Amino acid sequence: MLKTPDAFDRRILEELQRDGRLPNTDLAERIGLSATPCLRRVRALEQAGVIAGYRADLARARIGLGLTVMVGVKVDGHRDDNATAIQEAFARMPEVISCHLVSGEADFLLEVVVPDLQGYERFLLGTLLKLPMVRDVRSSFVIRTVKDRAPLPLEHLRPDGA
Repeated sequence: MLKTPDAFDRRILEELQRDGRLPNTDLAERIGLSATPCLRRVRALEQAGVIAGYRADLARARIGLGLTVMVGVKVDGHRDDNATAIQEAFARMPEVISCHLVSGEADFLLEVVVPDLQGYERFLLGTLLKLPMVRDVRSSFVIRTVKDRAPLPLEHLRPDGA
């Protein structure tokens, strides 16, 4: 987290969340700084780990990944070695695009993308259920995505809360 964010830092972060390919000159113009100080601030945000990276946002359906499944996974035992092993296994699965340790009925919530129902069946039977520590799996199929990859809210970074 930023130690003392100011209005320029917040505006840089807001603009780059909207368009990570925004040229520095355009970014500087949008936030009201000249190019050199703007670039210096962006580099400082990158160095501090606030900006974790840049990437292309792909249209899943257009590249043949038409099915998204939210998968709740319950594990056997909660020993450290089991927890580490299953997290490493999830991290190696290309179909798993996000993995969260959660409270409630499941221990982990996975977001899985596959081409179709047959692809999910292959993933479920051929990969996920072969993990020895998996006790239960609950799948919810995404019918329509209403909101996805929204910019992070930055209002809490305002020193005065306004």
